[in-house]
Amino acid sequence: MITVGQKFPEFRAQACVGLDNKDIETITHESNAGKWKVYFFYPKDFTFVCPTEIVEFNKALEDFEDRDAVVIGGSTDNEFSHLAWRKSHDDLRELNFPLIAAAKLARELGIVEETEGVCYRATFIVDPHGVVQHVSVYNLNVGRNVKEIIRVLDAIQSDELCPCNWQKGEETLQAG
Repeated sequence: MITVGQKFPEFRAQACVGLDNKDIETITHESNAGKWKVYFFYPKDFTFVCPTEIVEFNKALEDFEDRDAVVIGGSTDNEFSHLAWRKSHDDLRELNFPLIAAAKLARELGIVEETEGVCYRATFIVDPHGVVQHVSVYNLNVGRNVKEIIRVLDAIQSDELCPCNWQKGEETLQAG
């Protein structure tokens, strides 16, 4: 699995960015150059835990934008499955970030659960230079905590020593 300190793989993927067939775009590792990127992967469309996570990322989008970060979701499903799901699921109609068709990328990242052939619930925080700064992976049945991802992003961006449970605005540790 790709981990902290490694370059995020170069990729090119089709993405659903709206509710119409014309809302299919190509996203690459170079999209949103100079920004932090939060890539989150989920098992598959038309499931039960996945939309709860996707909706929470969408609700927190302004928090990510305040941190100069873009959010990109994806699964092993293709862009047309993402589009059909978004059209059919009321909670997903108003998403403001892309859902990429990530079957190839997920394999390169090493986050495919082989029995089911779907993504684990993996999150990668990638700095503006394309270097992975955080990875977390959950099993298929457990949703992640979007607030924790924001907390980790804050800690990484602080470039300080951040103690357990540290929150933005709190004191950091001093070495020595």
